[in-house]
Amino acid sequence: MVTLCAMAHSALADVALTIGYLQVAQPRPPTLSNLDPPPEDLGVAGALTGLQDNLTTGKFLNHNYVLEPVTVPEGDDPLTAATALLAQTPYLVLDAPAPVLSAIADLPQAQGAILFNTSASDTVLRDTACRANLLHTLPSDAMRTDALAQLFVQKRWSELVMISGTYPADVVYATAMRASLAKFGLKLKAEKTWAFDADMRRTAAQEIPLFTQDFGDYDALIIADEVDDFGRYILYNTWEARPNVGSEGLSALTWSPVIEQWGAAQLQSRFAEQHARPMGSQDYAAWAAVRALGEAVTRTDAADPATLRAYLLSDAFELAGFKGRPLTFRAWNGQLRQPIALAHPRALVAQAPLEGFLHQRNELDTLGLDQPESRCEAF
Repeated sequence: MVTLCAMAHSALADVALTIGYLQVAQPRPPTLSNLDPPPEDLGVAGALTGLQDNLTTGKFLNHNYVLEPVTVPEGDDPLTAATALLAQTPYLVLDAPAPVLSAIADLPQAQGAILFNTSASDTVLRDTACRANLLHTLPSDAMRTDALAQLFVQKRWSELVMISGTYPADVVYATAMRASLAKFGLKLKAEKTWAFDADMRRTAAQEIPLFTQDFGDYDALIIADEVDDFGRYILYNTWEARPNVGSEGLSALTWSPVIEQWGAAQLQSRFAEQHARPMGSQDYAAWAAVRALGEAVTRTDAADPATLRAYLLSDAFELAGFKGRPLTFRAWNGQLRQPIALAHPRALVAQAPLEGFLHQRNELDTLGLDQPESRCEAF
């Protein structure tokens, strides 16, 4: 038995995979509170945890992995950095805004590479602006807003109102929410744009009741505040005492410290031990990207982009993502299928897709762009 195992081990090829991690630093918009600054290692910490997981499996298979992190300071050219990194490896995990992601994917050096989007939730990147070499481990805005829309239907919350901010991320999220409501047969009763420049830390109790008074009665208030500006001051200050959902209150999340089922507590504790903080959604997306590559290498015993890409987009690929269901890539736009947590900061409330939302092939495709809805032609 020992001889057979040794022979099988020696028959495996030595495989070495270098994974580039490119972070493009972006200025943060001024917000009303600085209570929750993003960690300096947001994203890359998840990639490092994924790397350790790959190495744990790889040591039994003669597979080795190296992560090459590169940060592009504000004002520097990300395409120059991406070109240099692509000269070292065709596998890049990207933390960049949508326009930069598209520009990197269009580089001549990136043709035939495998790039992972771990930071931009813009649905358009999975639709008309998709790229064949760009896969998405971060859920789209549409996936998260569809998850909330399913909750509205399940709870029969049909009277809905929304307050949205003016930053681009807020506008994109609000647009996705309107599309999700229409998709599930719902609509907004009313909506308002947040344009206050007063200090809500002192005046929220006076200003917000007046701001929300003319909404009248409703079932839930949707908050579109993706830059964490004003949403925290809406909670418990509205004229009507109703649930707050969206960017604050009950939120649709890629990942949260409150996810503990399906073996997730193991990932949570492993990450916290390595990085001394909780794992966030962008960390999880980077972890999933690195682990997806590791899983593909493990199953194919190969390290060339063509073989790995074919496997990642095939029906054979599955990633155990600690979410209760195997994660797979949509072959029509490169989006990683995954459940979406509906949670508040203290507990997991539900996980979408919710019971009763069926699909002819995969219930996870009730979240985000399904194949008939997708206008992606690159895949």
